[in-house]
Amino acid sequence: MAIDEPTREYPAVDEPAAPVVAPAPEPQPRGPGAFVRVLLFTGVVFAVIVALCLGLRAINVLPSFDNPFADKTTDRSQPVLLQSMRDLSRFVAADGTFQVIVDLQENKDNIPDFLVNKRTLFVGSGTVEEYVDFGQIASESLTVDEANKSVRMKLPAPQQGQAALDMQRSYVVAEERGLLNRIGDAFSSDAAQQQRVYQLAQQRITEAAQGSGLDQRARENTQKMLISLFNRLGYTTVTVEFATP
Repeated sequence: MAIDEPTREYPAVDEPAAPVVAPAPEPQPRGPGAFVRVLLFTGVVFAVIVALCLGLRAINVLPSFDNPFADKTTDRSQPVLLQSMRDLSRFVAADGTFQVIVDLQENKDNIPDFLVNKRTLFVGSGTVEEYVDFGQIASESLTVDEANKSVRMKLPAPQQGQAALDMQRSYVVAEERGLLNRIGDAFSSDAAQQQRVYQLAQQRITEAAQGSGLDQRARENTQKMLISLFNRLGYTTVTVEFATP
């Protein structure tokens, strides 16, 4: 090619090689150790805070915080109304404590018990008092001989009071209700059934006390009390008699 001729082709030039880029490392999954350490650290900090608060509360630095969900009892009872008052001249000479098991059942004839049935098993505990009413003693019932230092008294016969149920020691063992009774109890409570059970227990205890020997024990205790009383007053002979009931 002549010197003055234009260049028809560019000389070949070597292109620079592309830089080699190393592949990014794959992210490694974090193990449970970091989470456990965070959890332990949080627990330790919480325990320290609780211990600090309890310590400050013990020395009355912090106020007391009650449980916001604690049980609360509200008493809205009305004031007690005095209905009557009476003077008593009774000397309670003896009493007895009795227990009775009441099994009261109410059902309908020709109707299965699983439909209509009311049965209550109740254990009742009550006390019966035997007393002598000194208010019934007449003036002529007391004879005093100062010369011989003797006293003769004629007292009314001991009387037995009604049994008083002890509700803290009485309880219902079991109750049975028929299907129709259960449906009825869902809308109204049968307070009359409970009252009948209580009255029956009271009646049974009162009847049992009549043959328990309380009357004789009351006579003996009354005699001992009066003899001791008049002996202290200087009377050597004391005779106590009881009227025929």
